[in-house]
Amino acid sequence: MSTDRRAARRRLSAAACAVIAALSMSVGAFAQEIPRLAPPGLAAPPAGLPNVRLISLGGTISGTATDRLNLTNYGAPRLSPEDWIAALPELALVANVTPEDLREPEGKTSKPISLHWMKVARRLQELGADASVDGIVVTHGTNVLAETAYFMNLVVNIKKPVVFVGSQRPWTGISGDGPLNLYNAVRVAATKESAGKGVLQAMNQNIHAARDVTKTSAYRVETFQGVDLGVLGVADPDIVKFFTEPTRRHTFNSEFNVSSLPASLPDVEVLYAYSDAPGYLLDAMVERGVKGIVIDGTGAGALTEGFTEAAKRAQTKGVVIVVTARTFGGRVQDTPRRREANIVPGDNLPPEKARLLLQLALTKTTDLAEITRIFNEY
Repeated sequence: MSTDRRAARRRLSAAACAVIAALSMSVGAFAQEIPRLAPPGLAAPPAGLPNVRLISLGGTISGTATDRLNLTNYGAPRLSPEDWIAALPELALVANVTPEDLREPEGKTSKPISLHWMKVARRLQELGADASVDGIVVTHGTNVLAETAYFMNLVVNIKKPVVFVGSQRPWTGISGDGPLNLYNAVRVAATKESAGKGVLQAMNQNIHAARDVTKTSAYRVETFQGVDLGVLGVADPDIVKFFTEPTRRHTFNSEFNVSSLPASLPDVEVLYAYSDAPGYLLDAMVERGVKGIVIDGTGAGALTEGFTEAAKRAQTKGVVIVVTARTFGGRVQDTPRRREANIVPGDNLPPEKARLLLQLALTKTTDLAEITRIFNEY
């Protein structure tokens, strides 16, 4: 190798080290190299923009790390919604965004978590009645985002857009998905066509109905999928476009308004069916006083022999049994055998969402025909 080429390589290496050093000094704040100034040509926000409330419930999207390659072991300090707005001046192009932090204090998580969910639901209900608010974005950790969004879809009685968003990578990660996800979620919430569709989930440029969306991958950015029904629409660079509408009851036409819910929800648990699954698992839940059990059945919602006998014992004590399918897609059908066994089919809901719907149903009735009607409608 010539002396000139060696010298050039040394200069490139030194320059690269300088860039890495500069990035590492700023990574604790905002690692995406997002401009702090308004985008070119934006002297002032356009007039007449929608007003969007940005609510933080935490999650990976608020996480930071000291290393841009740390995509899985991140933590404090957590970013606030004010940090996101400062880091994304592009938001001013699409909406007037007002931040609001509804995260629980560190180390003081509500037990059960539904107590905090109801607090958030009541706040969403208030914002829905606020004439100055046009849409709402809620950031959330992706692990149980689909559950929280579905709960809000069932109990918040508003027509305004409510859009849940998160990220699979921390804000400081290289090629993090948080900034674009958040920007697009605000766009969806600011779009008039988003109203009346129930609670939405917007990530990876896709828009899903809260009822139908499921997390399908631990770390991949395309994790959220509508396994049976696909997307409602997309947030493409040029337009927010909807292709279809939710058909199940939700939000403004739901019978489970948060204002009429009891202080706590009935206890409902979930069991996973597998070969030789013993009935004593179900018996133990009944002994603890549960009011309902969701069994994630094999195939099209079949129970093991042990679960079948234990379910009969539970029913004699008034416990409601709902069956879902562990196949990750497809409906549990209403068959003569299930009707004879007094088992409520969970339709195509995953067990964690069937649990929420059963909890809400049990606040109104224990009649199996009524509960079956509820699962058919929601």
